[in-house]
Amino acid sequence: MDIQALKSSFRKIFQTEPVLIKSPGRINIIGEHTDYNDGFVMPAAINKAIYVAVSQRDDQEIHLYSESYQQKHIASIDQIEKTDKSWANYILGVADQIKKRGLQFSGFNLYLDGNVPLGAGLSSSAALECATAFAIKHLNNLDISQMDLALISQKAEHEFAGVNCGIMDQFASVFGKKDQAVMLDCRSMKYEYIPLKLDGYKLVLLNTNVKHSLADSAYNERRSQCEQGVAWIKEHEPAVNSLRDVNLELLEKHVKPKDSQVYQKCAFIVKEIDRVVKAADQLANGNLNALGNLMFATHEGLSKDYEVSCKELDFLVDFVKDFDGVLGARMMGGGFGGCTINIVKDDRIDSLIDQIKIAYSNSFDLNLEAYVVETGDGSSLVD
Repeated sequence: MDIQALKSSFRKIFQTEPVLIKSPGRINIIGEHTDYNDGFVMPAAINKAIYVAVSQRDDQEIHLYSESYQQKHIASIDQIEKTDKSWANYILGVADQIKKRGLQFSGFNLYLDGNVPLGAGLSSSAALECATAFAIKHLNNLDISQMDLALISQKAEHEFAGVNCGIMDQFASVFGKKDQAVMLDCRSMKYEYIPLKLDGYKLVLLNTNVKHSLADSAYNERRSQCEQGVAWIKEHEPAVNSLRDVNLELLEKHVKPKDSQVYQKCAFIVKEIDRVVKAADQLANGNLNALGNLMFATHEGLSKDYEVSCKELDFLVDFVKDFDGVLGARMMGGGFGGCTINIVKDDRIDSLIDQIKIAYSNSFDLNLEAYVVETGDGSSLVD
């Protein structure tokens, strides 16, 4: 990211000096669709981020500019409303949430750029929300904890973007640490860092370039199915509040007779929560082979049971299964496009990328993008 160019562009538009803040995208090693079911997830922040250059204004206006979209937007803190510019809604949603908490802040100028690929399932939207929350906090010296930065950002996505997301993406963007994965309990919000020791291996993301909008996909439908399963069990087991409290036996007894599809979706979540716990142990012990096998199992479940994959994602995972030097792979993110995440031996990465790009292009007439990612730190000021 060219920091000087970003500052220069900001000066041209806003005629003042900016403060720079970055908030990273994220990967999720394992634990997909478990966050909104009170389960465990294992994300890590990456070295690709959303950057915002910001300055305070002496009025109540919010002036925004997006480099990617070459668009500007002006709003007022007194009357924050949704716009037809999706990128601006993430920023305005955060301002709205901070205002709803009764915190006072002045207007601001914000210039947005970054190198998180959009629509690839790397949570560019969460990164933008967290960068905005960090910026408003910093400019106005507000007393907002790190956890609240993540929660404010999550609520902004619910209310202004219409996506009923869990907390994982925003949490990872704020709390990420270089060379660490984070095992997050989405019920208690307790977390622990697990060293990501990939001796001789790297994380490779393969982007299908099939674009998806989570709000328009089956994401909200899956969430409803999970809630329905819990409601049916709760009629007989009042202590059950989420799929975290459920085992396969309860699902067989109270959900399967009513709706086989709801049963299938809930069973995937129960198994996936268990896989994350096992994966944390394997990673802590440096057992990458076992971790890789769990990732393959997760993909199988996401594809066949939770039904949020697509033919492009399945093709990529099937291709690497028998490729020498790949320990594990799965689709990552909400589904219906985006990336697969792969653990690949250093000296096999180039060969894999060369071969899979050709095979993918031949099968789908689409360009496959590959990113070798490293972990990075969470939301921070940029010097």
